[in-house]
Amino acid sequence: MKNYLASDRFADGIADSTRNTRRRILTKFAKEHGDKPVALMHAQALENIVRKMTPAVQRGFKKALRGFVDDCLARGVMKTDPLQGVKLAKLKSTGHHTWSEDEIAAYEARHPRGTKARLALELLLQTGVAKCDMVRMGRQHVKAGLLSMRRQKTGVPFDIPLLPSLVTELELHPKDRMTFLMTELGAPFTANGFGNWFRERCNEANLPGCAAHGLRKASAVRHALNGATAPELMAWHGWKTLAEAQRYVEEANRIRLAQAAAAKMVTLPNKG
Repeated sequence: MKNYLASDRFADGIADSTRNTRRRILTKFAKEHGDKPVALMHAQALENIVRKMTPAVQRGFKKALRGFVDDCLARGVMKTDPLQGVKLAKLKSTGHHTWSEDEIAAYEARHPRGTKARLALELLLQTGVAKCDMVRMGRQHVKAGLLSMRRQKTGVPFDIPLLPSLVTELELHPKDRMTFLMTELGAPFTANGFGNWFRERCNEANLPGCAAHGLRKASAVRHALNGATAPELMAWHGWKTLAEAQRYVEEANRIRLAQAAAAKMVTLPNKG
């Protein structure tokens, strides 16, 4: 395990944040089970280990171990894939809550333009990027009104125009900073540090169920409600597969159909 973690094979093709998370998982696994022969690792033993984990943790563990097992298989240390028979518990959660327009309005009412909290909202909502990309974002990424970056986790590029609401907000903030959003100490946020800080801003707006990633989802729904197709959502949000984008097109269709149904009820004649 130690040799794998120190190799280029472990570091290749994954973001720093993902690499650090997987390193922690694999180091803990090695500490607890490193005395056992790698060649004898089997599915039943791994399934006994994952049963003690929550569904989300199970998935992180399997992804981390996947690279190590593939490396062992490639080098002939293992003859069969022990992960192939490992079954994971079903996730009950549908993921982060998608902000509603009322929740966005409530946050805006609590955090007016010109505040750091409002800038954070505008950056997330108007660009639709993940927080790990937003904390890296600065004026050096903008040319002729076009924001050009690559997603940190996937390397997928996105080139999007700055929307009017974000342009208005950026004019209210200093133009000589390394990144658009900075800590009280004048340094860029880390993704986790920003997430914790933004969580407090949501609490101040009485929005305990809202988080940063939910604004990325709200951005996608907004675009879909305005007619964006799945390929267009892929281009804007930097997704790699059509399925990731299609779910927001379907969500927008559901909202439109519900609104249409409500409108029909309102126009019914009053028989009372």
